[in-house]
Amino acid sequence: MRWLLAFGMGLAIVFIQCALPIPLGSASSGCDAAYPDVCLPSPPPDLNCKDIAFRNFRVLPPDPHHFDRDKDGIGCESRR
Repeated sequence: MRWLLAFGMGLAIVFIQCALPIPLGSASSGCDAAYPDVCLPSPPPDLNCKDIAFRNFRVLPPDPHHFDRDKDGIGCESRR
């Protein structure tokens, strides 16, 4: 019975690990963690919104490229 319980817990852990999304902004991928939903490199070079194709993406501090000028957590917001 204990073996079955331990086996079930192991399967649950594997399932959870496989189900969790892998963040794009991981250090090993070359993507800056300040931009978790898109893959943008850390400076240098310093990028501007006109240099990238992404718009309206989530930005976390410290925002090394300064894509979130108004500090609302959204980078390179489209003008309406």
